[in-house]
Amino acid sequence: MPKLPMDEKITVEPSDVDTLRNSSSRLAVGSELPRSEMLRLALMSSENRAAAALARSYPGSTSAFVGAMNRKAIELGMLSSHFVDSTGLHSENVSTPEDLVKMVKAGTQYDIIREFTTTASAEVDIPGRRHSLEFRNTNALVRKGDWNIGLSKTGFINEAGRCLVMQVTIASRPIIIVLLDSVGKYTRIADAQRIKRWVETRVGRTGRVARTTKPLHDA
Repeated sequence: MPKLPMDEKITVEPSDVDTLRNSSSRLAVGSELPRSEMLRLALMSSENRAAAALARSYPGSTSAFVGAMNRKAIELGMLSSHFVDSTGLHSENVSTPEDLVKMVKAGTQYDIIREFTTTASAEVDIPGRRHSLEFRNTNALVRKGDWNIGLSKTGFINEAGRCLVMQVTIASRPIIIVLLDSVGKYTRIADAQRIKRWVETRVGRTGRVARTTKPLHDA
């Protein structure tokens, strides 16, 4: 992917509005922000209009952006994944837990991704608005402050349920957590907390992390 200027201004256009899910957004059409701020909002707050605007402003527009996403996925060995849009709202976006682990590992190599996905909140000044807008991280564990999180991303559509991927350090050990299809609003957070307690208990007893394929509740 080409390295685009992060200070370049991007404007939310009508085509960036979600008409598939009719999801809400706090970025009104006409909002103008630097590419870096659009990226922060897309990663931190799952701002769909920001994600759509980033793809549209890519050289060659959205189709070229999605093509680059799929080529990157193949490069990373994510051979069971396929993407059709930048927001993740389309049900034809598919992946697997194994592929998502590969994605998280790759994401941790980028300082900006680690920073933006683990920012608890940010105030954004949008030209034309009298007051700044505060955006919060969609992962409540980032905001709690008692987790050592290196990378985080949430997601939700009806077909996939509530999902969460994280790179965390627990008991001095780096661990990647992938939780998919949680049925309740808070289940993925509770499952992550159960994993943390389980790892801490196991390490405390054995000094190492044992591997398990036993499913967690709603994970």
